[in-house]
Amino acid sequence: MNTLRRCLVALACAFSGLHAADLYVATDGRDTWSGRHPAANAARSDGPFATLERARDEIRRRRAAGEPAQPFTVHVRAGRYTLAQTFQLEARDSGTAAAPVVWRGYQDEHPLLLGGKPIGQFTVHEGKILKADVGAQGFKGVYFRMLLCDGQQQILARYPNYDPQNPYGGGFAYVPGQYIEMYKDVPGEDKRTFHYAEADERKWANPTEAEVMIFPRYNWWNNLVRIAALDRATRTITLAGDCSYPIRPADRYYVRNVREELDAPGEWYLDRATSTLYFWPPAGANLQTVFAPALRTLVQLGPRTAHVTFRGFIFEGCEGTAITFKDTTDCRLVAATVRNVGDYHGGGIAIDGGTGNGVIGCDFHHIGATAISLSGGEQKTLTPAGNFADNNYIHHTGLLYKQGVGISLRGVGQRAAHNLIHDCPRFAIQFMGNNHLVELNHVRHVNLETADTGAIYTGGRDWLGSRGCIIRYNWFHDMLGFGYEKGKWVSPHFAWGIYLDDNTGGVTVFGNIVARAVRGLIHLHNGRDNTVENNIFVDGTQQQIQLSGWTDQHRYWVTHSPAMFKAYDSVIDQPVWRAMPHMELNPRNAVLPDHTLMAGNTFSKNIIYWTNPATAYVAARSFSFAHNAIDRNLLWHAGQPIRTGQKKAGMDEWAAWQATGMDRTSVIDDPKFVDPAHDNYRLRPDSPAFALGFQPIPVDQIGPQASPDRASWPIIEAEGAREHPPVNH
Repeated sequence: MNTLRRCLVALACAFSGLHAADLYVATDGRDTWSGRHPAANAARSDGPFATLERARDEIRRRRAAGEPAQPFTVHVRAGRYTLAQTFQLEARDSGTAAAPVVWRGYQDEHPLLLGGKPIGQFTVHEGKILKADVGAQGFKGVYFRMLLCDGQQQILARYPNYDPQNPYGGGFAYVPGQYIEMYKDVPGEDKRTFHYAEADERKWANPTEAEVMIFPRYNWWNNLVRIAALDRATRTITLAGDCSYPIRPADRYYVRNVREELDAPGEWYLDRATSTLYFWPPAGANLQTVFAPALRTLVQLGPRTAHVTFRGFIFEGCEGTAITFKDTTDCRLVAATVRNVGDYHGGGIAIDGGTGNGVIGCDFHHIGATAISLSGGEQKTLTPAGNFADNNYIHHTGLLYKQGVGISLRGVGQRAAHNLIHDCPRFAIQFMGNNHLVELNHVRHVNLETADTGAIYTGGRDWLGSRGCIIRYNWFHDMLGFGYEKGKWVSPHFAWGIYLDDNTGGVTVFGNIVARAVRGLIHLHNGRDNTVENNIFVDGTQQQIQLSGWTDQHRYWVTHSPAMFKAYDSVIDQPVWRAMPHMELNPRNAVLPDHTLMAGNTFSKNIIYWTNPATAYVAARSFSFAHNAIDRNLLWHAGQPIRTGQKKAGMDEWAAWQATGMDRTSVIDDPKFVDPAHDNYRLRPDSPAFALGFQPIPVDQIGPQASPDRASWPIIEAEGAREHPPVNH
């Protein structure tokens, strides 16, 4: 396939009058050579370049010399390239649609771009702890916060210790005191100080160089904040900055970067004053593989860079976002592996602005925050960016920032398709903005460390979001959630499948399969004007559907409605917004006669299938039956009563539900799945769903597909929560 592709490119160039130029880079190359050969000649007088910068500068030189426009391909041989600085491309390094610039691994080789340097010369410090003078090895003045050994991130010395048997729920201390219900407001709460339990008293010589990783109040995400002061007399820790929310009793935390806590295999500590690394290597570790980052970003494409592709590389070992595209056009990351990158603020790749940029067929894992971030477009005119993430495999995101997702979509007109995502601390996919398309993705075993979450999430507190977005043909299952219940931290807890939060409006949810989430399979939280059609919902634990509206006295409406009015006014004179469905309603007129707000939602032609006798079909509150439509669905509770929470004299809950106007022509019958016990939800030909107008879901197209643009095939899925479920305690 690679040979065929090269031939096609050559033919295209021949017919267009262009001649492709090939340059080569190798770890044993020299920047004084011509770069025109993939290997050194016998005399070692010519051969490949040694650095990417030399190849970039050669392309610049040729263009400055007036050579005709031509495609350039820079072939990078296998090996490890420790980058001395971020590799940067600018507008002058662009290609064109007819003459692109491609940076790629040579043939089927996968060169490694490493944003760090090796560390060696270890000597015994005490016991099993080794030490190395990293200042003498190029790290003078570099305060790295990541250490790699055998391709694995090691553990910055911490208390309590990391628990490999319970990686998501273990290894925490807990703020002492009487638990306060999460949603109960307490005036004057502190975001910066907290007490620690007597059992957690530690003898730290330099506590102000330590930092606290804590989940404050809501358990939505965490903060990582340095300690400013520690008062042992009152057992009080004061942080150097505010957390996102007040710190409350039972909040879980650990403290890291403490020399005295280096007491377990895999832990390490860097003494800044002496530039000395202390490291207790895991059993069997190869010390020749120890590296630490020296860069925040590996590759950076600047504004107006266009038609540049990076293909087949491995990116590893930086503390910021590994690859950034800023205001670029038609640039690509293809068949790459991005691993072990990012701190609390750093991710895999961020495409910020521009148009038509894509992440195709890549593998992302062990990412500090978000793996793929796409933004761009213009909301006022609904001008799409057209950036996309297609056919990627993403797992183990949010290692440090627990709202670090698999794919983030913002702005207007991004797309996420055919991706496989699992083992995320919170959402797999988060989108904000308009006219995004999320389709044919496979998401499983997410929401592993946070509460009030879902496989996919959006919100609409500005009235405009997320109108025009489409969620279709996805397979979402095993959304776990993790949180505090009855004095214990447990999983599953407080998670949904599809989560349309906080006044989300105008989203189409079509043809998805959603299975197994504790709070329900879809949640419309004061959702407006959303269409939920032709989906399969299976085995929500508490209920299948949750409909939670607001009244005009709800604090979110009181607080955010002025901003909604302003946002509506800012766009409604634009023709594209006047053409957007349901925008004829000014939010100033949104309050219904019964003082609720949730309206315009339709829920039809869905299959809802559950077996637990204790589980409800629906939970609805502050919900106007007169202004929302639920009908023509197929329900099956294995012949058991259907609970809806509705009560009327002389009626069971299903009849009382129908009396509200809901599901009057819906059917209760077995949908006749092919093999639901093994998650095969294809329909047999005699399924009663077809009589309701249900359309088959293209199951075979969901998730990554075989392609020469895939980094790996077949995908071998990494172990995680599926193989090692969270442990309650």
